[in-house]
Formats: sequence, structure tokens, C-alpha cells
Amino acid sequence: MEFLTNVTMRGLSILSTLFVLAVGFGILALVLLYLIDSNQSKNAVRRNFPVVGRFRDLFIRMGEFFRQYFFALDREEMPFNRAEREWVYKSAKGEDNTEPFGSTRNLTPVGTPIFANAPFPVMGDTHEELALTFGAGCKQPYTIHSIINVSGMSYGALSKPAIQALSRGASLAGCWLNTGEGGLAPYHLEGGCDVIFQIGTAKYGVRGKDGQFSEARYKEVTANPEVKMTELKLAQGAKPGKGGLLPASKVNEEISRIRLIPEGEDSISPNRHPEIDSCDDLLDFIVRLRDLSGKPVGIKTVISSKIWLDELCERIKARGADCAPDFITVDGGDGGTGAAPMALMDNVGLTLREALPMLVDALVEHGLRDRIKVIASGKLIVPAEVAWAYCAGADSVNTARGFMFSIGCIQAMTCNTNNCPTGVTTHKEHLQHGLVPEVKAESVRNFVEKMTKDVEMIAHSCGVEHARALRRHHVRIVQSNGRSVPMDQLYPVAASK
Repeated sequence: MEFLTNVTMRGLSILSTLFVLAVGFGILALVLLYLIDSNQSKNAVRRNFPVVGRFRDLFIRMGEFFRQYFFALDREEMPFNRAEREWVYKSAKGEDNTEPFGSTRNLTPVGTPIFANAPFPVMGDTHEELALTFGAGCKQPYTIHSIINVSGMSYGALSKPAIQALSRGASLAGCWLNTGEGGLAPYHLEGGCDVIFQIGTAKYGVRGKDGQFSEARYKEVTANPEVKMTELKLAQGAKPGKGGLLPASKVNEEISRIRLIPEGEDSISPNRHPEIDSCDDLLDFIVRLRDLSGKPVGIKTVISSKIWLDELCERIKARGADCAPDFITVDGGDGGTGAAPMALMDNVGLTLREALPMLVDALVEHGLRDRIKVIASGKLIVPAEVAWAYCAGADSVNTARGFMFSIGCIQAMTCNTNNCPTGVTTHKEHLQHGLVPEVKAESVRNFVEKMTKDVEMIAHSCGVEHARALRRHHVRIVQSNGRSVPMDQLYPVAASK
């Protein structure tokens, strides 16, 4: 008994000593922080309120988390609110995404689309989409049926398991996967889906040692049977007028090998293609790519000027329709998946709401609408937005962030830090561990199927059988006086297209 008492007393003595030491170290740490904060000159708050001022930075970082989960209402957040994200999450899981007790969406803000239901809607529950063919005059034209496809997201910006999930899921869903400007990775091909190869301003994956375009490498890439078309990127919504940036922390040995760039160095793309200075140069390069691949070639850009569209169309007509791009992907200027300067993301480039009708109308005016297909891209993650794009004149629709949400993205806003908590945009293996490609591939398929079902439900309600049969008179746009007007009155040129 005495032995146990001695052991207990010794244990308590050790604990007391450790407690005193911990308190002592804590006090010492506070004193050191006080001295550091009060003598530094970079932060006025910490200088005036040593130690306590450090909590301000913590609260700023945590504020985004608390707003998202506790304080923001379902329709308040940007760039995507909780209601939009929940629709994608439920769809990706294959769950019922109906809602009770009426809409929580405010239908009165200017620009809100309201679809015009027909007195006699289409009966039945068919989801067979109209076929769409790109590059009918090419050696290898490309035909699709899907109404929603994976927009450009590079391997490097996205993780290996994210690309694997998208590739496998796109194959299951029957839609295409755009590589983004980061080159063709084996993970794009492993699912067996249709692939659109994008060429950015740095020519990743198809560049020579001098950084210039390599015809031999391009022919090697496009010889893959999975690669169906080429998209020449002029600009993207996140940063029109600025090239992409992949930080050195993401340029590992594999990324270096795929992109053909130095390992462990920041990779900064030019803000435009150095060899393209005019519309004629652009058309020459398109023809060159099409001759090398035998497959359709189009461009991706952000539109801000009807003058430029008119100039491009005039040069196409002067040279002949054979030199035209087989498609134009128009991206909204209000930000995308790529990390970008706020000055560009917030202020440069027209939104898709304005740019898409402008592009379609310009093609109609110049008699090129049948020759050039139009792909809409930019914040189209829910059925109403996709249906609006088809009403405005799009032939097909891409989304990037919709598919990111489908494979687990939680809008943590850490894409550019290599610390994505769900493994979507990080190359840290312990974070990638949570993203299982085989499981998320099914989520991609579910998302596409739910999107197709709901968009066609809107089309049926409007009295047409397919999303691609939607026209501008099928949607009304709310005006500043609180009343809505048919879209074909706002944009009458292509009302029938």
C-alpha cells in the first residue's frame, strides 16, 4: 500500500513539474510574440495590439468557412451558392433533387431567365438528343449527342485522380473531356472517352525545345483515336488577356514530361500566341492544324467586341468558308477554374449572358452560322443555365466547375495553393487519397444523366422534344421595370436559330 502511495505521489509530482514547465514555456512564448509584434513595422494592428492582433488574420481566414456553413443563405454565396452546389451534389450521388414548399430563388432581379411553358407540352419522358456534327468537311468529322461536356481543365491544375475520374466518367456518360491547355496526359486517355485537345499559348505538350509549336508532336498527339478535335485557346474567362500560371510546387517530374517544361519552376504562359497577330494569322493556323490532324479545329475565347467578330467573319468570307474554325467556344468573362488576378477576373471580358447572343448573331449576319458551331462555357452548372444557353443559340455546352463539384469539390477556394481538401486540385498524395476515381466516375455519369433529364424536362415544358430545339422565344428575360420580355425581342437577329 505504501508502495502505491509513493508511486502516486511521484506521478503527481512529475505532472506538476510538467504543468509548471508548460505554463512557463507558454508565458515565454507570449512574451516573445509580444516583443516581435510590438517591434515589427509591417502590420499596424499587430504593432498596436501585440499578440491579440494576430487573431484578426485567423478570423479573416476562418470567416469564409463560417459564412459558407453557418451564416450565408442558400442563394447568397458567390461564385456558386449553396442551392446550386446542392443540386450538383445530389445529382452526382443519384439522389432525388426535388425541393418542397416552393422556390427559394428570387425571380425579380434584372436578367433572370423565365422559361415560357407551352399550353401543350411534349408528352413522354424521352431523352434521345439530336446529333451534332463538327467539321463535316474534315477527313475525320466528329458527331456527338450529349448536351453537356467537360470543359477545359488541365492535368497539373487538376490532380491525377481527378482527371482519371473525369475520363472514366465521361466515357460512362458519353460526353467529351477537354484536356485544358496542359497537354495530353495518359490519364485523359485511360477512361476511353472522347477527348478534345486544347492548345494554349505556351503550346504545352506540342512544343519544341525553343517553346515553339512542333508539328511532329502535334501529329503524334492527334493520332490518338480518342482525340476527336483540337481547340486553340485564345483566352479564358478567368483571365482574358493573360496567360496561365502553374506554380513551381505543382511542376513535378511527370508534369514536366507531359508539358515539356522544366521541372520545379513556375510555368508562365504568354498572354497570347506569339505567331498570331491578326485574323488572317489565326485562320492560317487553324487551317494548318486541320491539315496536320485531319480533324475539326476550333477556337476558345472571351468576347468583348462585335467589331472583332465582324472582322473575323469578313476575312473568312473573303478567303472562303474552308478556312473557318469548325467551332467557337465562347467563355464568360466572370471567372473560371483557373486562379487569376482579381483585376481581370472581376472586370475584363463580357459575361456569357451578353457574349453568347452577340457571337451567334454575328455568325447569322455573315451567313456563317451553319458552318461554325457554337459552344457555350461559363458558370453553367444547373439545368436552367444550360437550357438558357441553348435558347440563346448554343449548339453545345461545356462546364468545368459543375464537373468539379460532381467529383467532390466543396468550393474551399484553395485551388491555387496545392492544399485542396478534397484532392481535386492538389498534388499532395495524402489529400488525393480521398478522391477515388472509380467511385467518382459514377458521380460524373450521374451528374450528366440528371442534367440531361432536367434540361430536357425544361425543353418538353416549352413544347419541344430536344434541348437543341430550344429557341429564344422559349425564354423570357426580366427587365428593370419588373416585367419580362421574350429573348427574341432583345436579340432578334438569330431568333429562329
